[in-house]
Amino acid sequence: MGEGGGGGQKLGDSHREELLRQIRRELCSNITSAEGSIPGNHQTTEEKPYLTANALSAWAPRWHIDLQPWASESRALEDEAKRFLSYITTLQVPCDSLAIKEDAADLSSGDWAVCLDPKHSLIHRIQNKHCRVYSFGLGVDNKSLERFLSGSGCEVHCFDPSLEQLHMQKAKMWFHRLSLHWRDPNPSVVHKHQHPNTKKLATIFNNFGHRNVDVLKADMESAEWKILENLVLEGILDSVGQLLLELHLHWAGFEVGGDDPSVVRFWFSLLKELERADFHLFHVHSDSAKPHLFLQKNILNASSSYTLSWVNTRWKTIKDTR
Repeated sequence: MGEGGGGGQKLGDSHREELLRQIRRELCSNITSAEGSIPGNHQTTEEKPYLTANALSAWAPRWHIDLQPWASESRALEDEAKRFLSYITTLQVPCDSLAIKEDAADLSSGDWAVCLDPKHSLIHRIQNKHCRVYSFGLGVDNKSLERFLSGSGCEVHCFDPSLEQLHMQKAKMWFHRLSLHWRDPNPSVVHKHQHPNTKKLATIFNNFGHRNVDVLKADMESAEWKILENLVLEGILDSVGQLLLELHLHWAGFEVGGDDPSVVRFWFSLLKELERADFHLFHVHSDSAKPHLFLQKNILNASSSYTLSWVNTRWKTIKDTR
C-alpha cells in the first residue's frame, strides 16, 4: 500500500497524463478515419481534437484514492487517531426521523439506523413501494432493521455466504449465499460447477439486474475498508441512497498495509471520499461491549467497533428501480 495506506496500482501524474494523451490520440485517429469518407470534412486531428484531456479524465479509471494531508507534521499516531475519531463521532446532518433496530432498549443509542426525514428520498420511495435494500453480513444479526424495512414495503435482499441454499425467500425477504468483496473471483480458480460466494457490488448489481439500492448495510468483519475503496474507485456510490457500515478499528483490516499512522490516514481519507461524494453522517453508535482497542492500543478510550450511517444528499428518486 505504501506510505498512504492505499492499495492497488498507482499512476503518477505524468503517467496519467500520458495515458490520457494516448487515449486521445487513438480516439482522434479513429474518429478522423471514420470521418474521412464524409464529403466536405477536412478537419484534422491537430486542428481540433475530438475530446480534451479534461473530458477524457472522467473516463479514465481511478487507481487509488486521494490521500488527505497528515494530521500533523510529526505524523504521530495519536494525532491521526484524534482526527479520525473526531470525524467519525461528529454528525454532519441532522435526522429527526431515525428508524433503528426495533428491539434496541434505547432507541437513541441503537446501532443500525436509516433516516426517514422527508427531505431525503427513502421515506418517499418506501411509500411508493420502490425501495430496495441490500444487507451484507453473517447470520448472527437478528435482521430487525431489515424486517422493519421489508414490512414497510421494501424489497430486501440479505447476503450471507454461510447459507446452505443458493437463494431462498423467507419472511418476505430474499436470502442469497453471497458476500461483498473488493474484487471478483478469478474465473480460472472457480470450479466449473461451483458458484462463487463473493463478488463486487457492481457485479452483483449486474447479476441481479439492479441499477441502484436505497439502503446498503454491511458488516464485513474488517473487509469494509477495501470494499469501501472499491466503491469509491469504481464510482458506484451514486447508486446508493444510504450507507450503513460497521467499522472495525482493532486492526488495519484485510489488505491494508503500512505503519499505524499511515493506516489511520488511509481510513480518514476514505471517509473524506464519502463526504466528497455528498455522503453525510447522520448517525453513529459506539459499541461499548467491544474491547477498547485502536490498532491493538488503548488510544483515547476508543471502542474497536463503530456503526455509522450516511445519507447521499444528492440521491434522487429514480422511477426505474431495476
